[in-house]
Formats: sequence, structure tokens, C-alpha cells
Amino acid sequence: MKKIADIHPDVLKKVRRGTVIPAQVLALDENRRFAPRYQRALTRYFIDAGAGGIAVGVHSTQFAIRKPEVGLFEPVLRETSRFIDEWCAKTGKKVLKVGGVCGRTDQAVAEAEFECSCGFDACLLSLAAMKEDSIDALLDHCRAVARVMPLIGFYLQPSVGGRILPYEFWRKFAGIDNVLAIKMAPFNRYCTLDVVRAVAESGRDDITLYTGNDDNLLIDLLTEYEIGGRKLRIRGGLLGHWSAWTKKAVELLDELHALIDSGKDIPPELLTRAVKITDCNAAFFDPAHGFAGCIPGLHEVLRRQGLLPGIWCIDPKETLSPGQSEEITRVYEAYPELNDDDFVAANLARWLAD
Repeated sequence: MKKIADIHPDVLKKVRRGTVIPAQVLALDENRRFAPRYQRALTRYFIDAGAGGIAVGVHSTQFAIRKPEVGLFEPVLRETSRFIDEWCAKTGKKVLKVGGVCGRTDQAVAEAEFECSCGFDACLLSLAAMKEDSIDALLDHCRAVARVMPLIGFYLQPSVGGRILPYEFWRKFAGIDNVLAIKMAPFNRYCTLDVVRAVAESGRDDITLYTGNDDNLLIDLLTEYEIGGRKLRIRGGLLGHWSAWTKKAVELLDELHALIDSGKDIPPELLTRAVKITDCNAAFFDPAHGFAGCIPGLHEVLRRQGLLPGIWCIDPKETLSPGQSEEITRVYEAYPELNDDDFVAANLARWLAD
């Protein structure tokens, strides 16, 4: 069993303060085969950008990597873990390695055991495969995985495969040992509040809250909750949105931490910037078409920067929605201060080198 105490102290401190954890995308070539050179370049990009963790095998990495006919779950996680270790050793940095875990209990436990063997620190646990199960069954499932490695709870929005998880679930989830954090991505303020209230009322101060609400991420990070006299904050983000323009995401979170530490009032400009970021996310994640282009949208941004060779997904039908490319161009032109193209251009050759 891997425990939270097994995570390197410097990494754990960073997680507790709040950090940027990009959700890794899957690098494929024009034949839709795994492209390790670009997967490695993306990993190096995240680390050099200042990310405090990398999540692999999650929604942005495409859940289809687990299909037997695809057979990419183990190769992608094993190789990416190795890429992280090699670049961290070269740069003297340390990051949290998060592996996505899916499926019913037998599959989820097996995936967690494999990730432990590859050196991952924690798992992001999707409950999408258990949409019809009772709350008690879900909690038993979570406890079984927690006996293998530290858990990051995951509230995935129903529109991309998640399910509604009520306050009752999160209140009991907060009582499970070996829970490191909770990522909230229901894209719903009421559901987000259910999680925050559950953790507040659990009395635990060792479960760190992370936003995955790409449509509200800056406001999530600025807000102080006060529930029953207890104050909590969402400390960082584990986001698909942050797999692109990652350097600017790191700078943003550093700015927010400094502002919060100072005790100063929130400047109106940050509220304006929050809307700009949400507008960019709309272009990347494609809510106009029910999020159908959310993964290809991220691919397109990274392709334009040279970090991916194309936007190919495992499913040939999964591609940009009509007008999505134009929307990405629009937000690029409207908010040039939000991209990190100069940073990528200055380092791309080094990241792609052997």
C-alpha cells in the first residue's frame, strides 16, 4: 500500500499550498499510433513551465486508451512516468505523478496497482463506470482503491461521462483514509458547494480542494468559503484547460497566491480576466457542441505551438467541431496576453530533442 506519507515532502507541501496540475493529452501520429517523442516533449513542457504535478490516463488522455484493441493504457502511463522522472532528475525538480483510474472495482484496483508499480504518487478516481450504483457501493469502491494508493476524488461533469454525486457521498468520502485531495469538475456551482461543505463539515484539514471547473476556474481560486465558522479555499487546479498555455497558468496561480497571502482586496481586473479565461475555455472545450471537441480543441492549441504533430484522437470521428478552429483563432487574437507561445518557441527544440 502506498500512503500519503510516502509522497516526497517537497511535493506534498506544494500540493497542500496549491499547484498547477495539467491533465496530460495523448500524443498520436498521423496513423493514430502513440508518438513518444511528442509525449515526452509535452511532459518536459509542463515541468519547465512550473507545474507541480502531471495527471496521466485521465479524461484528456482519452479513456479509450484502456480498450483492449487500443492497448495504450500501460505503455502511455509507463512511458510518461519515465519521462517525468528523467526530466525531473535533469532539472532538479519534483512533481506529483497522478494516474487516472477508471472502471469497476476489479479494474480500478488493478489500474491503481499498476500505477503504483510505475511510481505514481496518487490516483484520480473516476466513478463514471458506476453510474447506477448506490452511494454505499461507490464508497466501498473508493475504499478498495484507497487501500492501494492515495486518492484524489473526482467530480466529473455528467455531460462528459460523470454522474451526480450528492453531499451525502462527499461527506462520507471525506472520512476515507488516504484521501489526498478532491478535484471538483461538475461545472455547477451547487455541486461544487456540496463538496466544499462536505469537507468543511468533516473537520478534516488534510484534504486539499482543487478546481476542475474550467468554466469558473479563476473565481474558484479567488473565493474563500466560510461554512459553520470554518474557512476553506480551493487551492489549485487539476485541469485539461491547463494542458495548454501552462506557463501562463503557473504565473496566474502564483499571482493569486501572493494576493491571498497579502490580504489585499481582489482587484476588478482579475474579475475581467476571469471572463477572458472562460471565453478561451469555451473555444478549447467546445460547450457550443456539448463538449464534443474538448480534446481535439486542446490538441489544436498544442499543434499550433508545435507541441503536437496533429490533432488526431483514437476515434477518427473525434475532431474539431464546425467553427471551433475559428473560435480558437478568435480568442488567440482577443487575448494575446494569455498564451505562452513565446515560452514554447524558445524551448521547443530542446523538448523535442533526444
